[in-house]
Amino acid sequence: MNVKGLATGVGSLPFRDAQKAIDLILRSVPCAPFWPQLPKCDMREGMIAQFSENLPGLKVDAQGLRFAPADKEKELEAFYGKFIEQDLSYFKLSPDFARGLYAFYQRLKDADLSKIEFIKCQVTGPFTFCSGINEPDGKSILYDKVLMQAMVKGLSMKALWQLDYFKEFGKKIIMFFDEPYLTTVGSAYTPVNRNDVINVFSELTEDLKASGCLVGIHCCGNTDWSMLADAEGVDIINFDAFEFQERFVLYADNLNRFLKKGGIICWGIVPTQGYNSSQTPEELSGKIKSGLDILVKKGIDRELLLERLMISPACGLGTLDEQKAEGILSLLNQTSAFIRKNL
Repeated sequence: MNVKGLATGVGSLPFRDAQKAIDLILRSVPCAPFWPQLPKCDMREGMIAQFSENLPGLKVDAQGLRFAPADKEKELEAFYGKFIEQDLSYFKLSPDFARGLYAFYQRLKDADLSKIEFIKCQVTGPFTFCSGINEPDGKSILYDKVLMQAMVKGLSMKALWQLDYFKEFGKKIIMFFDEPYLTTVGSAYTPVNRNDVINVFSELTEDLKASGCLVGIHCCGNTDWSMLADAEGVDIINFDAFEFQERFVLYADNLNRFLKKGGIICWGIVPTQGYNSSQTPEELSGKIKSGLDILVKKGIDRELLLERLMISPACGLGTLDEQKAEGILSLLNQTSAFIRKNL
């Protein structure tokens, strides 16, 4: 699969107007557009709350998202009943929690889809999701193996529902799991270790892979990248190439194996917090080229690296202002064209 220079987005945008967000997406990443997460519209579109509907014990009210089960065992039993039935409608994202998703779907129904190679969807990854939810004792549910397992299965179903929802367009789906929490793996302050990450993502991706989609993991900080390269079922690793490229290329042996089994590296080359309007496609492409040169010296085939090279912003854009988000995605579009022509 040759995706050289293909550009997509991380997910969140700062707009309150879903149509304006979609206009920007279709203009900037026409070959791999994504549905926009719009956290400034409603707290229910926050990174964790957005995927919380009908998951056991989770409630969203005026105070935000909280874990408040009326009866934990009964809620888990009901949840697993729906999971065993594979009741996708039970796990849907409703319009109140994902207005950008529904607006994007409607736009695709009326659009010329000839330029679209992939439709990109996203879910918050299970480690990040569970780290943001506390039980009454103040501990995150990462420490509760029963709840953690349920959330993994629930988030998998949220992803499968999206696959089913967008399948009518006949395009290959890319499903990203957003996992900033992975930056903590290996520290004394987390219960999560390398094997946990490999095992959870191997499980999480199984049904998605059977459905024919590509699965990506996005982490916008530094982590042990070998975990994602070695996890079964992970097709795309998306990292902040603007800030952490020098550390990422240290994992050349793992990345070589990953690429040889069909993996894709998505370079988050357009900075988010560090963006300024003077940055150019030539500058950003040159930074990627310097990373490629290091990996080639470490034994990875250059043509393979180029064939499996996607780009994105370094992170989500939901906290920025609209003008900056537009500038970042415009620069992403220009950098994609430059890479496809010149690298």
